[in-house]
Amino acid sequence: MRLRTFAIITGIVLIFGASSLPCSATVFATLHGVVHDAQHFPVAGADVSLRAADSTFELKVISNTEGAFDLADVPIGFYRLHVEAAGFAAQEEVIHVQSGTHPVMHFALAIASVSTVIHVEAPLTQSDSITPTTLLSRDEIDHTPGALRPSSFAVVTDYVPGSYVTHDMLHMRGGHQTSWLIDGVSIPNTNIGSNVGPQIDPKDMETLEVQRGSYAADEGDRTYGIFNVLPRNGFERDHEGELVLSGGNFQTGNVQLSFGDHSADVAWYASVAGSRSSYGLQTPIAEVVHDATNSQSGFGSVLINHGQKDQFRIVAQLRQDYFQVPYDPDPNSWENMNYDSSGLRDGQTERDAFLLATWVRTLHGKASFELSPFYHLNTANYDSKPIDFPVASTWDRTSNYVGAQANLIWNWRGHNLSTGIYGWGQHDENVFGAIFNDGSQPDFRKPASASGGLMEAYVSDNWRVTSWFTVLAGLRFQSFQADVVENQADPRFGATLTVPRIRWVFRGFYGRFYQAPPLLSVTGPVLAFANASNTAFTPLHGERDEEHQFGVEIPVKGWVLDVDNFKTRINNFLDHSNLGESNIYFPITVDGALVRAWEATIRSPQLGHWGRFHLAYSNQIAEQRGNITGGLICAPVDSPECDAGFDYEPVDHDQRHTLNTGFTAQLPMRSWFSTNVYYGSGFSNGLGGDPTNGSPYQGAYLPAHTTFDVAAGKTFGENWKIAVNVVNVTNHRVLEDNSLTIGGFHWNDPRLLSAELRYRFHF
Repeated sequence: MRLRTFAIITGIVLIFGASSLPCSATVFATLHGVVHDAQHFPVAGADVSLRAADSTFELKVISNTEGAFDLADVPIGFYRLHVEAAGFAAQEEVIHVQSGTHPVMHFALAIASVSTVIHVEAPLTQSDSITPTTLLSRDEIDHTPGALRPSSFAVVTDYVPGSYVTHDMLHMRGGHQTSWLIDGVSIPNTNIGSNVGPQIDPKDMETLEVQRGSYAADEGDRTYGIFNVLPRNGFERDHEGELVLSGGNFQTGNVQLSFGDHSADVAWYASVAGSRSSYGLQTPIAEVVHDATNSQSGFGSVLINHGQKDQFRIVAQLRQDYFQVPYDPDPNSWENMNYDSSGLRDGQTERDAFLLATWVRTLHGKASFELSPFYHLNTANYDSKPIDFPVASTWDRTSNYVGAQANLIWNWRGHNLSTGIYGWGQHDENVFGAIFNDGSQPDFRKPASASGGLMEAYVSDNWRVTSWFTVLAGLRFQSFQADVVENQADPRFGATLTVPRIRWVFRGFYGRFYQAPPLLSVTGPVLAFANASNTAFTPLHGERDEEHQFGVEIPVKGWVLDVDNFKTRINNFLDHSNLGESNIYFPITVDGALVRAWEATIRSPQLGHWGRFHLAYSNQIAEQRGNITGGLICAPVDSPECDAGFDYEPVDHDQRHTLNTGFTAQLPMRSWFSTNVYYGSGFSNGLGGDPTNGSPYQGAYLPAHTTFDVAAGKTFGENWKIAVNVVNVTNHRVLEDNSLTIGGFHWNDPRLLSAELRYRFHF
């Protein structure tokens, strides 16, 4: 019956995705420009080319009789926009392009007295976007200290305010649930708290765009954060391969072999990688014990331009990660007094595979259509040795998703209209098992399955009323069907106002979001175990978020300061909790939560020949209130022990101050040096105020902590590069988190040293 439901939902999604007026987010933008002379007369027939900063990817167009030009379907990234016309000096401007935006460029060409090109570096501002966004190039990813480790999230946490890793999971803006998009296609994963590996290897990213709330109706529902990845595609390769070898302390080794090539119409890229280390997950004590990890992955992308109007993109990945779960070997330690991990020898194996295809059809210079069917497989298998004490836990989960998104974009008289659908069908298979070596309960091993699906439709308009004022309005409809059925319609409104001359951009937003819940089906002995642990299971409902946000972008001589304030009010806050003394983790919903923050980022231009500076800061309060309302709930619900009250209390990952700042310097002799300093004021202390638990930390928050990371590299000739990375240079260790997730408590990373060698070759 569940498989039949899955098949029906999947069929509906694919049929509507292929045939209706189309959906969700995109990886493209549209660019409009005007070319004129010094007297503001239009320059017709000007050659306009948009060239990627780090590859040979290029789009070309010719200005019309009014001097205007349009470039549709421009992928996110950094570009040089080059304009030249007979009798005029050529002009070139460095720009960056964010997804879903519609930049308007003006070029005033000067009469050419000599052959010259005028270079301009545009400030990194977007006058028509209400979404605070961080855009990272291939070079920035490569130069970020520690970012290329297979399980690292440094490429996010070093640049994005309010983002950090605690209890082995990436958190952002006070929540867990974030979306990963590949080529603008959202990869669905409703499971919370079960995966600790990353979605994609940073070495396979060409550009990373991170969005923080305030989404238009076509941008999805994960209000905490969206990661939009433009994968490497081969335009930076000319029948070339690259071998990357790295090694470091903790017996760490990493290898990647990649190939790529391109012609005028076709580009492709493929890579295989493997890694291992004796340090993987965050440890419950400062000592690293039973913490090995290894991973293997394959990745490929193909881009085909079929004529001037059709483009096809195919991206595929297969990845496997294994993590030993670290433990505290001292049974008498104060940590084990609160959560005894001394008898555990657990491990987790994760697999993730996706296949997506995108067809982009340029209908004319101001309209385009995108269609993207996809498949996603995600597994997380948590297994214990049968002799684990007190409980040997097993939780094996396999999730299959099949779906599609479609998107129609039309620019008309200042309106940038988009409409579409997005949907998927999901089928989960679970195996729950426990061996009670303390004799407290009967052993069990129980399979379970569940099916469901999500259908969404939206309409959105970004209206440039004048050159300095833009209004956004949209509506997103959702229908989720599983053991529960939920329907939702979410309005979203916003506006930007650009102050003439000084170019300050003010923005404001109000919107609502719906996040579909994980599938959950528990019966038989698992339910009996829950009841014996004073817990029970109830259906999970989707999370509902209401967000208010305002902000301002201030450009000053190429520098950009971005400041925003947001408040997100949450009903049915999605979280996770373990079952009894086991390491079986189940999703839950808490009655309500409230996240408030001030955020700031600073990005510099290229400072002469030296480099760039960055800063990301967040002053955030993340709190929850009320009882657990869904999933693994306290039972009986009317008992005093289950009454959490309605006062707001900090969530387990609440950290009031988070700061990252650094500098990347371009040095002589084709070398570079980069740094990052991280400061965290300390996460909430779940054991504070109770001296009987033996914890040396009795305050409301755990200790503040600061770490310093560095990286340096050099290029030799055309084919060789070397780099060294040091994460946590001073080896400053603190207990970062004491929430009882995978492995118990969590200390921050120790000093991690690595050296990297790259060799580029032709084949």
